[in-house]
Amino acid sequence: MNLKPFIRIVPDYPSPGILFRDITPLLASPETFTFIVDNFCENLYKKNLDALCAIDARGFIFGAPVAYKLNLPFIPLRKEGKLPPEIVSIDYSLEYGKTKLEVRGDSIKKGQKIAVVDDLLATGGSALAASKLVSKLGGKVNTYLFVIELTELKGRERLPHDAEVISLLLD
Repeated sequence: MNLKPFIRIVPDYPSPGILFRDITPLLASPETFTFIVDNFCENLYKKNLDALCAIDARGFIFGAPVAYKLNLPFIPLRKEGKLPPEIVSIDYSLEYGKTKLEVRGDSIKKGQKIAVVDDLLATGGSALAASKLVSKLGGKVNTYLFVIELTELKGRERLPHDAEVISLLLD
């Protein structure tokens, strides 16, 4: 399925020079949304995972139904200040600033195999932060799943090379 017609580009959002990929038209199509969730499930089905992490906030949209369908624990990786204590956090940079990613300190166990889901791979900052956060708690990311990958920003190159990277739309 061609996802490109379902992605709206918004120039200069959230800051000048950024071309924001709006996925709300994609979400408005049940057929397209189902295609993405089913595709992610097919790619993860035989991975022998222990849990699925999704990055706040648009990663949750896809990660939660995938975790549900695969009967995996769903672990939200949240923006700063959204989780109650005890949390573990990591600072990282985005294309348009610095931020922090947090997770409950008891949500990942040593040795767990984890998949990370997000809507978009750009420079790789969020996905790399997710990997570092999972590692900090003793887990290991073995698969990343993205709806869209902005290939010119080479975010894939920043991610650990021993993890599989799956993107449904290369843009």
